Amino acid sequence: MKLTPVSERFILHWGEMGSRWGVNRTVAQIHALLYLLGRPVPADEIADTLGVARSNVSTSLKELQAWRLAKVVHVMGDRRDHFETSTDVWELFKLIVEGRRQREIDPTLTVLRDSLASPQIEDEDAAAQQRIRDTLVFLETLTTWTDEMLRMKPDTLMKTLGVGAKISRVVRRTK
Repeated sequence: MKLTPVSERFILHWGEMGSRWGVNRTVAQIHALLYLLGRPVPADEIADTLGVARSNVSTSLKELQAWRLAKVVHVMGDRRDHFETSTDVWELFKLIVEGRRQREIDPTLTVLRDSLASPQIEDEDAAAQQRIRDTLVFLETLTTWTDEMLRMKPDTLMKTLGVGAKISRVVRRTK
């Protein structure tokens, strides 16, 4: 399949952004392709379209599936596995946030809580103990807020974000 210049630019940029977020460039590009196409695509078509080795596509698709950002679907009359992703940007955002929380934030919360509960915390100076406590409070507050945002329906979340932006502008003006 031949990509349009806009699609190609989007996919290349998504790959660059993926690299900056710690995601393999090819993984991000495949996700962008699936998102833009909005239909099930076989792995060999992904490889041909992006000019990527079939083995790299296979590995990348497994990673996308582990993040729940891609799933296998079957197409009538075609024995190959096809892959698709959601075209709902909020659903994708939610999956990414949940995945990053499980992989990055939750383990950090565990380490912080365990550190503060350890008798060895007394060996740390008071300032270090306070920084650990402050970090824990910050991350707990952030995750509580994130959990509430993710529970909302997309239209409610958009309204909430809009109200939040208005409040932020008012607060900035009053400083």
